[in-house]
Amino acid sequence: MKFTFGAILGVCSALVVNQASAESAIIYDLGGKFDKSFNESAHNGALRYGEASGNSFSEFELQSEAQREQALRRFAQRGHNPIITAGFSFQSVLEVVADDFPDTNFVAIDTVVDRPNVRSVVFREHEGSYLVGILAAMASESGTIGFVGGMDIPFIRRFSCGYVLGARSVNPDVDVIQNMTGTTAAAWNDPVRGGELTKTQISEGADVVYHAAGGTGRGVLQAADDAGILGIGVDSNQNYLHPGSVLTSMVKLVDEAVFAAMSDGDAGGEFSTGIVSLGVDNGGVSYSLDEHNADLISDEMKAAVSAAEAAIVSGDLEVHDFMTTTSCPAS
Repeated sequence: MKFTFGAILGVCSALVVNQASAESAIIYDLGGKFDKSFNESAHNGALRYGEASGNSFSEFELQSEAQREQALRRFAQRGHNPIITAGFSFQSVLEVVADDFPDTNFVAIDTVVDRPNVRSVVFREHEGSYLVGILAAMASESGTIGFVGGMDIPFIRRFSCGYVLGARSVNPDVDVIQNMTGTTAAAWNDPVRGGELTKTQISEGADVVYHAAGGTGRGVLQAADDAGILGIGVDSNQNYLHPGSVLTSMVKLVDEAVFAAMSDGDAGGEFSTGIVSLGVDNGGVSYSLDEHNADLISDEMKAAVSAAEAAIVSGDLEVHDFMTTTSCPAS
């Protein structure tokens, strides 16, 4: 069955006519398509599209900030349609390029670009982080857990706030140590620094550490495994990286967003644009459970997360979104 956001996961506010079927293109954010996290999930969606459709697609991995606009313009000039950008950092350049190529459809993943020819796919990461926060607090034996973010921006603070709120919903006294890797884009691909921060948190008593740091997170999970504590992955299911020491992963359906965009681009008719918001209620974010972490998640933990999911879906629980106020009530 073809996956379509309009029918299954969200409502788009406008329609743009796709005048002719053209090869899709995707631009990955800094950190590369094999970061085992956000970019790799996007890449997996593109691969799945190619396998399912038999069609080719073009891709580009950024090496510097200066390449964002260059890559977008190059793909648009060559007639690629749709063009998918993976990551919130594309927002400002996409606002400009989308205006210059009004007949090209663009897809912005993880940010909102208010243009008639752009589909913006955003995730409610605070909801998924709330769920893994519950699991972290229940798994912790020390009563201290950690969080390592990538670039220190409100978007990543959204993850940390949801995590803290989830943890304190089951243990109001839990101590949450929080560190950010840096203030530049280099913070997304520094596993050495991620490992150092994790080791420091472990020395302060943390026995579960959640990362939202892209490629830097590889160092977080490695340090957790080396120390015999639990790590929590993000964006992709990272349980397999260190079986038995990754408690769970907060997953986002980035791969589905890419697959849907490329598939919709083949339709030859109307390509839906506007904002698509994905959270717990429509399966856009969740926690991962598989053979690699099944022994770590008890029935009691599953029940606690299921109760929280039901409360979010019913509206009885509204997880605070740091992006709306740039403050966290748990701080």
